[in-house]
Amino acid sequence: MPKAKVNGEIELEYDTTGDPRDPALVLIMGFSAQMTQWEDSFVKLLADGGRYVIRFDNRDCGLSTKLHGVPANSDEVVKSVMLGDPMPEVAYTLSDMAADTVGLLDHLAIEKAHMVGASMGGMIAQTIAIEHPHRVHSLVSIMSIPGDLAYGQPTPEAAEALLATPPSERQAYIDFSPNWMIWHSKRYRDEERTRANAARDYDRSFYPEGSPRQLAAIYASGDRTEALRQLQVPTLVIHGLEDILLPADGGQRVAELVPGAHLMLMKDMGHDLPEPLWPLVVGSILGHTNL
Repeated sequence: MPKAKVNGEIELEYDTTGDPRDPALVLIMGFSAQMTQWEDSFVKLLADGGRYVIRFDNRDCGLSTKLHGVPANSDEVVKSVMLGDPMPEVAYTLSDMAADTVGLLDHLAIEKAHMVGASMGGMIAQTIAIEHPHRVHSLVSIMSIPGDLAYGQPTPEAAEALLATPPSERQAYIDFSPNWMIWHSKRYRDEERTRANAARDYDRSFYPEGSPRQLAAIYASGDRTEALRQLQVPTLVIHGLEDILLPADGGQRVAELVPGAHLMLMKDMGHDLPEPLWPLVVGSILGHTNL
């Protein structure tokens, strides 16, 4: 797959699907998740709907640049946010990750694109819309939050599963992966698929060291409330009512803040994108990006 050099020394692994003459749509994945979490069949549905789909690995994840050995300070960052103390130095912020994405557009000679982000990817997409609005046709924020700690906070069980250190041995990692099903859509939980995806992603790139730096970036980037109030970008918010990792009040708050935003709450959806819901999600994305 190709790589793009962006934002200084960062290289992003990416791929594209569809006709470059169609409107560009960028898929931004979440915390510690590789671009393969946007499954190939999901991407194809968007491309078949007339979108030129771009997905990529965020920095510190997958096959993109990894900041080996750079201190994370994630525990200190979270503590500082909770207590209102001065923020310790972090390796990067969501603004840097947003600039990575814009750099990918530059690499591909794309002036403007539709930004679709899930979870942390939604936070990055929001940040792009805030800081680089001239590069954004529209925003789709999926199962994401505004950065205000009063909204969208995980249950203790979900937070514990998210932050647990995964085993480094391949089979143990695969056997560990059903723990993440705690935040999956209850109606569509699929252990076989969860294990298969874990095997795929382990074989592609096992790199838990990047996760604390990404977590630090999320917390160090602060609250986007006032900036979201000023957005003039067409916005769709999609959130599952069963989400316990970033509960739906976070998505509802994003939709309240962004002028004219449309909110789609899904009763059978957790913090994932199960295949039975793809027709509805893809249809909504295509409808929203049909500008």
